[in-house]
Amino acid sequence: MTIELLDLDHVGIAVEDLEAAVEHYRRTLGVEPAHRERVQDQGVEEVLFAAGSSFIQLLGALGPDTPVGRHLAKRGPGVHHVAYRVADVAAALEHLRAEGVRLIDQAPRPGSRNTLIAFVHPEGMGGVLVELVQER
Repeated sequence: MTIELLDLDHVGIAVEDLEAAVEHYRRTLGVEPAHRERVQDQGVEEVLFAAGSSFIQLLGALGPDTPVGRHLAKRGPGVHHVAYRVADVAAALEHLRAEGVRLIDQAPRPGSRNTLIAFVHPEGMGGVLVELVQER
């Protein structure tokens, strides 16, 4: 069993002020948001900008006691995670588990854009928080 990586889905960037960051990306990169969504159970509001077949995802914390809120308090704004598009998140998790890679999510869960997602602990990926994304 192996993982079928299809593409880089997005790079997640934690920001202190989502509206200011969106405006900065508009002004400096000349891009318009392709998608915006509040994901209450993850404690985040996201804005996606298309970059080829991938996205730049700006993440605003919905509070200080959320994963992105804690990231901002500890590390400040910047790259939060890298997300890979996969054919089958459940199969990818099973493969990683068999390889002894530490997982945050043991099973796929709903993500934004009607996707299935799962996070892999940075400990198992060379210090990088990795998200697996399956389009439905």
